[in-house]
Amino acid sequence: MRLFGGVQQIGIGVEDAERAWDWYRRKLGFDIPLIDSTGIAASMLSYTGNEPRKRRAILALNLQGGGGLEIWQYLGRKPLSPPFEPLLGDLGIFAAKLRSSDLGAAHDSLQDEANEPVRDPRGTGHFFARDPFGNSFQIVSMPGGYARTGNPVGGVLGASIGVSDLDAASRFLRVVFGYDTELYRGEGLFEDLKGLPGGEGRFRRALLSRSVPSAGPFSELLGPSEIELFQVLDRSPRRLFEGRFWGDLGFIHLCFDIRGLAGFKVECASAGHPFTVDSNPGADAGLAESFDMGEASGRFAYLEDPDGSLFEVVETHRVPLIAKLGWYLDLRKRDPERALPRWMLRLLGLGRARRPRAR
Repeated sequence: MRLFGGVQQIGIGVEDAERAWDWYRRKLGFDIPLIDSTGIAASMLSYTGNEPRKRRAILALNLQGGGGLEIWQYLGRKPLSPPFEPLLGDLGIFAAKLRSSDLGAAHDSLQDEANEPVRDPRGTGHFFARDPFGNSFQIVSMPGGYARTGNPVGGVLGASIGVSDLDAASRFLRVVFGYDTELYRGEGLFEDLKGLPGGEGRFRRALLSRSVPSAGPFSELLGPSEIELFQVLDRSPRRLFEGRFWGDLGFIHLCFDIRGLAGFKVECASAGHPFTVDSNPGADAGLAESFDMGEASGRFAYLEDPDGSLFEVVETHRVPLIAKLGWYLDLRKRDPERALPRWMLRLLGLGRARRPRAR
């Protein structure tokens, strides 16, 4: 049985994890450092120059709902920026989509970094903002939320991704991740993209969602998700990570929460999209348990879309609820289809921090 819990997080490579998390905490509301771990990225050799690399990773959550941010920093190596200005339609993740229950208040809080609010082709309000490190975030109006946080910006809703072939990319997301619903599709010039780098161009564009609701322990917190694809028509797109490593500056992957990863691995291989990374390949034969990441553990894997953009899936085994009290949750002992009760997830709010804690 395979269950998708939603978008768990989006990875972002930074030069200074502490400085970056301070900004994301204050400005975007990602104020719960669920994981703050220093270690070796030994499983990602094919994406890190065939060398294990020391890194620090902070998984920060926003209790308003949506996925988290995995703030990822190389230690002992200076991360590289793209040798060109990323433009909308370049191949890879151009922007993280964040939800907001109050778009006007969100824009007021980010107005120094933001474009003016506009409406997308389906009529939903949104605006783009840039962090101090050059990364783009799209804030999308979405009523409701999991919990009140005091910040008008919520968690990760999805991503805007540049592709070379809209149909092939849509097929990949439908077959592998179940994004079978088009909220809109169009071709031409788009008013709501003007003001973005490359946004004046002509595009094929589609916004995708899943008709099957998310399920699993974190599904109510993570909520629904959407992925927007952009195929630029009037220039040749460049690969955002060509000549660079995973973990270098920018958005490095989009990650999904999943239960039943072993079966999903078989499905992906049968569909022609095999895993390129598996943290615990021996688990399929009962030879391995979990990959430890600080106070959490589980199994993760990566696969590529037709343009080589990276998608991660994580099956969480253990997660800290109140680490200071030694209270951890072992998800392997729970019904995989049952969402965690709200009172339990709200305990994460007790872990709000003013500054990240290095480990």
